[in-house]
Amino acid sequence: MEPFTREQGVAAPLLSANIDTDVIMPKQFLKGIDRAGLDRGVFHDLRFLPEGGPNPEFVLNRAPWRDARFLVVGPNFGCGSSREHAVWGLRQLGIRALIGSSFAGIFFDNCQRNGVLLIELDQERVGEIGEWVSEAGSATLEIDLPAQTITLANGVVVAFDIDGLRKDALISGLDAIDRTLTMSDRIERFEARHFADQPWLA
Repeated sequence: MEPFTREQGVAAPLLSANIDTDVIMPKQFLKGIDRAGLDRGVFHDLRFLPEGGPNPEFVLNRAPWRDARFLVVGPNFGCGSSREHAVWGLRQLGIRALIGSSFAGIFFDNCQRNGVLLIELDQERVGEIGEWVSEAGSATLEIDLPAQTITLANGVVVAFDIDGLRKDALISGLDAIDRTLTMSDRIERFEARHFADQPWLA
């Protein structure tokens, strides 16, 4: 998992409420046996016209937001089915963090497992940031995870809270398996002691 420490880039506003995982990654992109090409599936029905060309009205098809590293999203983002493909596709598209007021629970966990930082702020502040990055000249911001701050293009700094374990895992680039493996020595000592005390289990 790619570590997240300090990232700078363009943020795109997607402030509609209840954008679900079927919008983020439509079902026709779930047929593959690997993760290849999922970046094309992200917001497919919004990004592309019925004949296949890019939709010029969609924010991620317009400069500078086509190079977005962050999304500023509406409430309950990622609701619907539990498809992890939605997060895989966002990562392939280059998205490193989402800023919103609330996220669906399974989507939240899938982001954590795949190195996507979710920042939760009150809805008023999310709206302010979304309005700010809606202007091309102020669409760039910086997220400093160790300091837990977002710095907007005008120099305004917004602090955010994050669970300590999530923060450490993202900074270290460790998923759940990697974190478990860091304790392998302790696990092996426990197993040896456990079987020594109860040899009939071996």
